[in-house]
This record gives sequence, C-alpha cells and structure tokens, in this order.
Amino acid sequence: MYDEDDLASIREARDEWESETRDPFVEKGGERKDRFATVSNHEVDDLYTPADVADLDYESDLGFPGESPYTRGVYPTMYRGRTWTMRQFAGFGTATETNERFHYLIENGQTGLSTAFDMPSLMGKDSDDPLSDGEVGKEGVAVDTLRDMEVLFDGIDIGEVTTSFTINPSAPVVFAMYVALADNRGVPRDQIGGTFQNDMLKEFIAQKEWVIPPEPSLKLVTDTVEFAAEETPRIRPISVSGYHIREAGSTAVQELAFTLADGFAYVEDAVDRGLDVDEFAPQLSFFFNSHNSIFEEVAKFRAARRIYHDVMSEWYDAEDERSTQLKFHTQTAGQSLTAQQPLNNVVRVTIQALAGVLGGTQSLHTNSFDEALALPSEEAVTVALRTQQIIAEESGAADVIDPLGGSFFVESLTDEIEAEAMAYIEEIREMGDGSVRDGVLAGIDEGYYHREISEASYEYQSRVEDGEEIVVGVNKYDTEGDTRPDLLHVEDEVQDRQLARLESVKDDRDDAAVDAALSELRETVRDGGNVMPVLVDAVKEYVTMGEIMDVFAEEYGTYRESIGVM
Repeated sequence: MYDEDDLASIREARDEWESETRDPFVEKGGERKDRFATVSNHEVDDLYTPADVADLDYESDLGFPGESPYTRGVYPTMYRGRTWTMRQFAGFGTATETNERFHYLIENGQTGLSTAFDMPSLMGKDSDDPLSDGEVGKEGVAVDTLRDMEVLFDGIDIGEVTTSFTINPSAPVVFAMYVALADNRGVPRDQIGGTFQNDMLKEFIAQKEWVIPPEPSLKLVTDTVEFAAEETPRIRPISVSGYHIREAGSTAVQELAFTLADGFAYVEDAVDRGLDVDEFAPQLSFFFNSHNSIFEEVAKFRAARRIYHDVMSEWYDAEDERSTQLKFHTQTAGQSLTAQQPLNNVVRVTIQALAGVLGGTQSLHTNSFDEALALPSEEAVTVALRTQQIIAEESGAADVIDPLGGSFFVESLTDEIEAEAMAYIEEIREMGDGSVRDGVLAGIDEGYYHREISEASYEYQSRVEDGEEIVVGVNKYDTEGDTRPDLLHVEDEVQDRQLARLESVKDDRDDAAVDAALSELRETVRDGGNVMPVLVDAVKEYVTMGEIMDVFAEEYGTYRESIGVM
C-alpha cells in the first residue's frame, strides 16, 4: 500500500522522534508501566505508523464491506442499514416467569430473544430427578416437556421473533420442541428463526457439560445440521462458541483459534456425512466473548472473518459467498465482572459492547451489572439493554462501517492475531493428520486444550495478584463497606410449581404413545439414523427431556474426562 521510499522516510522519522522527542520526555517523567499489554498479555508498542502495515495488501487483506475477505464486515452497509440484534439473555424460574421477562424486554425495545436454561435442563435432567433437587429454575428456566415450551412462548409470534437457545447436551431435544411448537401452532418450519448453541466440542474443551462421549455428541450435532438444512433454513443449528473458552481463562488468540477449529471440525463432519458444504455452511454461526482490551477485541473479530473466509474457500471449496461469511453473536465478558463495586461493571460492559459494535457483530448481549452476584434483576437488565441502545442511537459508532479500519495499530494487531491463531489451527490440524476434526477430538482426549487454557488462566491471575493487571475495585481503588445492589431471588416454591406442571403432563399424556416414541428413538440410535425427525414426533407426545437423554446415555454410554500427557 505504501511506496518503499516513503516507508524508509517514515522509519527514519520515527527513529528520530524516538530519540529526540520521546526518550528525553520519558527520562524526565517516566511512564505508568514498564510494559504495556492487552488483557491477553499481548504486548503493544507505544506508536504505530504505516511501516507497521507495510505488507498489507488492501484488496486481498481488507477489501470492502460485504465483499471477500469480509475483514471490514459481512454486509455492504452494516449498521447504516439496521443495527445489530439486541439479544438479552433471559431465563429463571418456570416458563411462566421467563415468559413475563420476555414480554418485558420486547416492550422495552429488545429485538431478539435469548433463552437461559437451568442446570437440570442443560444436563438433560427432568425437574423431578433427584439430582435436580434445589437447582430447578435457579440459574435459568426449567424446561421438561413441550408444555413448558408452549408456556415459554405464550403470546410471542415465533414466526417473527428470532430466539437464541443457550443449551448444549440437550440441544437436539430443545430444537425438536421448538419445531414441534411451530408445527402445533401452524407456523411453517421455514419461517421460524433463531440459533441453538449446540456446540458440544466446546463443552469438552472448556465448559465441561456433557452427557455422552465426544464422538456421539458430534454425531448428534451433525444430525441437527442436516435437519436444519432440510427443514428449517432460518434456524442456525450451531453457534460455535468461543465465549466459554474465553471465560475458562484463554487468551483472545486461543479463543479465536480454538473456536474456528471447532467450526471447521463441524464442517468436516457434515461433509463426511455427505452434505454439500454450500448446503449447510450458510446456517452456521459463531459466538464470541468481548473483553476489556477494546482494540484487541476489534482486531480479533476482524481477523476471525478473514481466516474463516480463506479457510472455507481454500480447504473446504465453499463456492457460495454465504458459506465464507463468518456471522457471529457477541456477549460481554462475564468473567470480567466483579462482585466488588458492581456498578463499575456498567462501565466495563459499555467498553466491551462498544468493541463488539466496532468489530462488526451481528447480535449482542450486554451483561447486567449484578451478574457476579445473582441472576440479573429487572433494573440491571434494563440498564444493560439501554447500554446497547445508547451505543446504537447516541454514540455514532453505528454510523460508519468498520470505523477503526485503516488504523495502523488495529491493522497491525489484526495481522498479528490472524497469524497466531492460524498457527494454533495448523497445529490442531497436524494433530489430526490433516483433519481438523480429528485434531480437535485428539486434543480433547489428550488434554491439549486443558493445558493451554489453564496456563493462560494461571498467568493472568498471577498478573492480577502481582498488581501488574489492574482490576478497579479489586486490587486497586477498593473501598470498604457493602456495595451490593438489590438482587433477584428465585424462591424455592418455583421447584414446587415446576414439579406440579410436570406431574400434570405425565398424568395427561398417552403412556403407550410415549413408550412407542422412546422405542423408535432407541432403534434410530442403534441404526445410526438422524434422530431429529424422531425427536420431533416424541416431544409431541410429551416425552420428557430426561427420558430422551436417558436413551442417549444408555445407547452411547457416558463420558469421564481424563487428562493425558502428549
């Protein structure tokens, strides 16, 4: 992009500035720190010039918005056309309470729904399972049967509103319930839209919630991909999630690399199933964390789009441009929130949300300031939503496409993050003898991810404890006294109400139809067929989530993690 003579002149001028202007000034007053780095400990220089992006090729590395390699955004107008989807995470108690919260958020301007499930539902346990006692409705909504789904979306047009479902081991069951709900309401399957997290590889890498082993878990994910391609074109059956990898303590580069590797693993598995890459890839989506180092996060998002475009085109022969466009949801960093001085979290979330917007996210969840202490209160949820609305309507950040594009710093950092992430992806591919999928599975089995993330997490915490990494209100500027706000409390009676609904469903359903549905599911699992059509039929008979997941566990077996030595 730059003339070599001009670059030489710039380098010479920078050296002169450093020796004659900066160094004498630093000698007098010093600098705040001996070393400046991002949250991920990525060291940054004090000044960037065209010399730092001398190798940048505008057309092949940047291009224009809506054109390959999509570094500058996947849509030609980005937020000048319409803003990102504001999708606040919501869920607690029974479906009745969460339905009320859904309506509240819609009335206050939210443009998409996002469902949080309680731990029993996440793990495929019914509310009346002994292991569910005390956890029902506590950290999300309890969903046992199609009846709960009917209540959850009462009064909500599922043909108009898109919904995200943050659920993994039992995601195929919830997917089946949503399709069954649409069928029963007379909403065509091709009209319902939304996203299922359904990223089981990430579970074995970071979040550690699973029911069956990795390979059959991957098989079920591919079942949903195949079903969605054929039946529900507006449903994204996977949201490949770096969010939880980052929450487990990874760096930004690790989050990006491990997430994209998981995505490529799903692509390979679907292709091996016999699906054409352009048949299903446009429905894949991604989910990233946005942390405090605003420029690192923007660079990460931009590098993600470029890597995805190049790999999908070159490794998997994707021809449909939609198959090479990485579209993603962003959530602000829950791990960054502090129980101390929780109102400080409003500022953290604002910075992180702005990074997501400047980085070109397609949808955004802003965490509530009280989430380090409890499920979000109504007041905290409103502040979180208003944060997005102020960024969209008042800040001007949504008025320009890729506003930080062309920044010497951001372009240099984008290149560095891309190179470091690709080095990880190539390493994973080598672990699988040329297959990213096999490399991901090998990495899970051999404890590769566990070690990489644990080391990064340990290094970050050491910097916090040493005071090198400042956390305002925790290791600097702390105050005495209780600063906790009023918190949301989920009453124990919630469990009683949920158990009563479940008992009523079991009393009313046709037991013979339930037994027949479970037998058909078991036979399909043994035959290796796609379970999704059978699941839709089963949940229409009000077969419970736990009954379905028990079949999977009995047929596929269970899994216990072992950390090996490579």
